[in-house]
This record gives sequence, structure tokens and C-alpha cells, in this order.
Amino acid sequence: MVPKLPTAPPAGSRVTLALLETTDLHANVIGYDYYKLRADSSFGFDRVATLIGQARAQYANTVLLDDGDTIQGTALADYQALAAPLPCGDKLAIYKTMDTLGYDGGGIGNHEFSYGLPYLNQVTGSHFDVDGVPAATPRCAGPAFPLVLANVYSSRTRQPLFAPYRIIAKTVSATGPDGRPLTATIRVGIIGFAPPVILAWDKRWLDGKIYTEGWRETAQKFIPRMRAEGADVIVALSHGGLDAAPYSPAMENGSYYLAQVAGIDALLIGHAHQVFPNAAGTAPQFNLPGVDKVRGTVNGVPTVMAGLWGKNLGVIGLRLRFDGAAWSVDKAATTVEARAIQNADRSVVDADPAIAKLIAAEHAATISYVRQPLGSSDFRMSAYFSDVGDVSAVQLVNQAQAAYLADYVKTNLPQYAQLPVLSMASPFKTGAAGVGDYTDVPAGPVALNNAADLYLYPNSLSAVKVDGAQLKAWLEKSAERFNRIDPASGAQQELVNTAVAGFNFDELTGDDVRYQIDVTRPVGQRIVGLAYRGRAVAPAQEFLVATNNFRASGGGNFPGLDGGRTILASPDNNRDVLIAYIQAHKGLTRAANGAGRSWRFAPVAVKGAVVFHSAPEMVALARQAGLLNVSQLRADDGGGKGYALYGIDLSR
Repeated sequence: MVPKLPTAPPAGSRVTLALLETTDLHANVIGYDYYKLRADSSFGFDRVATLIGQARAQYANTVLLDDGDTIQGTALADYQALAAPLPCGDKLAIYKTMDTLGYDGGGIGNHEFSYGLPYLNQVTGSHFDVDGVPAATPRCAGPAFPLVLANVYSSRTRQPLFAPYRIIAKTVSATGPDGRPLTATIRVGIIGFAPPVILAWDKRWLDGKIYTEGWRETAQKFIPRMRAEGADVIVALSHGGLDAAPYSPAMENGSYYLAQVAGIDALLIGHAHQVFPNAAGTAPQFNLPGVDKVRGTVNGVPTVMAGLWGKNLGVIGLRLRFDGAAWSVDKAATTVEARAIQNADRSVVDADPAIAKLIAAEHAATISYVRQPLGSSDFRMSAYFSDVGDVSAVQLVNQAQAAYLADYVKTNLPQYAQLPVLSMASPFKTGAAGVGDYTDVPAGPVALNNAADLYLYPNSLSAVKVDGAQLKAWLEKSAERFNRIDPASGAQQELVNTAVAGFNFDELTGDDVRYQIDVTRPVGQRIVGLAYRGRAVAPAQEFLVATNNFRASGGGNFPGLDGGRTILASPDNNRDVLIAYIQAHKGLTRAANGAGRSWRFAPVAVKGAVVFHSAPEMVALARQAGLLNVSQLRADDGGGKGYALYGIDLSR
């Protein structure tokens, strides 16, 4: 029996339909940092849930949608996927909480594939017909809302892995042409897109099992079908940012081109971890032709991106008008905004207490999980003396990043196989926020939360190709961490330029590279004797350097690093790369993992004292790191903040 269609409203009827977007939640169900083992109110689905409630109170008609990268990204996610695999009948913690808020639909991001196809099949309640997922696999518990993905296909069946789109009938409160309220039905079509580069990023899971189609081609194929099936409004859930580079079906960020496809009424985008619209945004993508970062449109299409981790809620107030035959968007009246959980006075909205209660058991189990050791270390990894040569808090990060890049090149980038692989890392916690603000991982068991002390930020790993001249310029920029020292001065001179953050002091470590930093020279002329495997680095000699997305894309204003030299933008976080490396190597030793100092200060006799500041009573730790030229001058430097005053003999 054919269902009876609802009676059409009279011509001239109007309705406001609020599209609410979360994206890149990365399993941050509550505001808790499992690596630091403490609550953090700056993020979390439990707080964005409050924003959702506020938006629903404001708008009579809402459609709540998620744009992917939902199930991976925290220790909670790893616990449910790897440490204590989720039973078939249980829902993921993030999906449990999303279901309580009544999501209408969701998209699929690249990180949904991070644990492999069998796991994704299970937790989404799917029944993939794809190699690697046995046909007899039962359909397990998944979210109560539909998931859509149009551009990823099973290689076996040549059919989309998920439903490419879904048309949702929403009963809405509208206003008739006479100003009186009425009830209408609007059919909202949602269609999902994921970055085609998943085939490279998760090749080990996906190779030969799935394939992708291009952003634009996919939209042009399905949008007409959705209209023919009665969609009044079409919303694209695009897990990709904005990129106006020449179109390629395999490009990572295809939302700019989706906005040019006829028939898309609104774009909910993600993946780039940015907030859009943003009038003050400086990201180059926000200043492309056809992008209005104030009103929130891309090629005229209302577009929103709600940051990451539950820090924001995207809200498109879609104004619709019925002409007697079809609904159309009044773009001039439509509003777009990304609402933050942080208020203007830096306070944050209250968390919805129901969320934490719902996943209390999973939360407690995850805390126990992160306290378990990944491996062990026979030395203390700290940053108290990183400015003067202790690499114990840096070398392990460099080793992990370099190993990851070398493996990736071997598998995916054979054209670069002959180039040396290096890695740059910096000491993140160097006392800037107080005497307790130093990386300090004691000898003994190394747990997940210790890995977070070594790698503080949620960056993703990137790699760049540079030549010898550019490598030297990179190190010269790092050497701005130091003041210029006058050897003839008898006055006390400060070694460290605190105006240059410790996280901008990038270092090479290990035996392959050697260089000196001559602090008596002016900025830009301090790197001396840069050599690779005993031979001077030639200006044209090429290298691959592992780093993070912040640095590779211009963070810190390092010369030549503006995103144009990036040969790998990995979906994996640097911290996760580090964790995997520790798990693989288990027993860490100072000789192998904490003493590979590539650089020295160029020796110079200075008439007066050269000083720096760190936590008191740490000279024994400096000796363990081989720093025999460091001494404590005063246990209290007199600054009132608890630092000690240390001296360094640059002639030794």
C-alpha cells in the first residue's frame, strides 16, 4: 500500500528549520583528559549537549546531525575498540549518549575506518558485504539514527558501503501566508561524503576491500535521485574542509566543490577541525573566492563547521518558503553560526549531568586502562634542562615520528624511498606556566598518561620535503630561543629568550645529524657545522622531515613551512604514534632513547656568567643527562615564582 502523502501547505507558507551540527567529536563523550587524568571543561559532548538543548528551546523545528570522526580519538575509544572489545549487543559510549539526544542522522569520517572494517561494521549496526567481514557476522547494536555515506563502495559488490543518503520526514511548525500557524511535513535529504584519501591513510585495513568515488561526481549522481524521491531540502554531510586547488576526485577536502553542485541547500562540513563561520578567522581556506567567512556561505550555500571535540555546535537557521509546488531556501534570511561552549567571559556552559551518568562504567574502566603501563623506562624523561641539551623528553618523540614516516614512505610513497628521513620535535613543557610546568616522566612503568606528558598537544603527524638550505633555515628559526651572548661582557647574561616559546625550539636528535648553535652570532647565523652522517649538508640535498600539522602548515612562522612542502598529512595524532612506538619497543633505555643529542653549543669562553632558570635542586638530573657544564647558582632566583638560577659554562 502506498503511504498517503501529507497535504501540501498553501503557497506562501514559511518555516525556519534549524540544522544543528556536531563534528569531529572523536569520542570525547565527557570533558575529561584521560592522558592527564583530570577533568577538562574546555571540550566534551556533555557540554555541547547543553548547547543542543538551548538551540531546541530557541527553534521549534530542528534537525540534529553529526558529520563524522565520531568513534575514534580518545583513550575511551581505544579501550572499547582494542583493550576490552565491545560485545555485539552493546553500543559505543558515544553512540549511547548521542541516542539520548535524539540525533536525526550522521555521516562517516575518515577516522571511522581507523579500527578496520569488521569493527566499523559491528559498532554501526551494519551488515557490510565486503571482503574481510564474514557473511555470517550478526548485525550488532548501533546508533538509533541513520548513517549515510555516498562515495565509499564495496569492491565486491560495487555498491555503497553505507546507505548513500536518507530522506527524513520532519513534521514542522510553519506559518501560513495569512500569518496563522500550521503544521507541515518537510522531507530532509541527508547525504554523506568521506575523504577519498582513506585508501592511503588506512591502507592496511581497506586495500582491495573498498574503493572511493569523487566528491563532485558522487553528488551529481545522487542529488537528482534524492529530488526525484521527494526530498524538499538536501543537506550534505561533508567530512572535508575547503580547498580551491584544481579539482581531483581523490582530493582530501572537497567541500568547496560540493558547494558548486546544483541542488545542495546546506553544507555541514568537518575534518579540518576549524570553526566556520568565523569573521576573525585567518585560515587561508576562509578567504577563498566565493567563501563568506562572516555570513557562513560557500559559493552561496549556507555552510557551517563546528570545530572539534564538542567545543562548538553548528547552527544553520534555514529559512524556507513554499511556492505552492516546492520549498526553497531564502538565503538572504538564513543565518549561520558556530556556537561555543565557552562564553565571552571565558566561563563555560554547564555539562549535561545525564551524559556522565550514562557512561560512568565505561569512564571508570578507561581510567584504569590508561594507568596500565605501555612499557618501561630505565631513565627519567624530563624537560628541566631541554634548553641546554637534555633530549630525554624529545628523542623518543623523534624516534616514533621518524619510524612512522619511514614505514609510510616504504608502503605509499616509493618515489621518496631514497631520501633520508629525519624528525623534528620540541620540548612542550618548559616552565612557561610555572615551576611545575615541565615534562617529567619518572623512570619505571610508562603509561598512556605519561605519553601525554611527552606529547602535550593533539596534533596530527605531517611530513615535509625540504632541502639542506631549508633544513638549516628551520634550525636557525629554532635557535631564536636563545639570546645573543657577548663573550666580552662581565655582566650576567640570560641564555634563554623567553619571548620564544619552548614549543618552537625544534630539535633533531640521534646519531645521523650533528650541528652546533653559536649563541654569540646574530639571529639567522647561528647554525654551524650542520652535517648528515659525517658529511656537510649541501644546500640542495633533500630530506623528508616528520613533524606535526601545526608546524608543517605554518605554525610558528618557520621559513618555508606554509603547507606547500607537505608530502604527508596523516590522520594519526603524533601522540598516538608515540604510544604505538612505546608499545612496540617496551623497554626504553637512556642509551637508546634518551641520549641521542644532535646539537651542542659552539664552545666559547664568556667573561661573565651565562644563566637560565629551572626548577630547583635538579643538578643531579643534569648530570644524568651528561650535562657537566651546568651548576645551580641559587636555589631561589629571586623572582618570586619558585625557580632556581642555574649557570652554564659555554666553554665546555
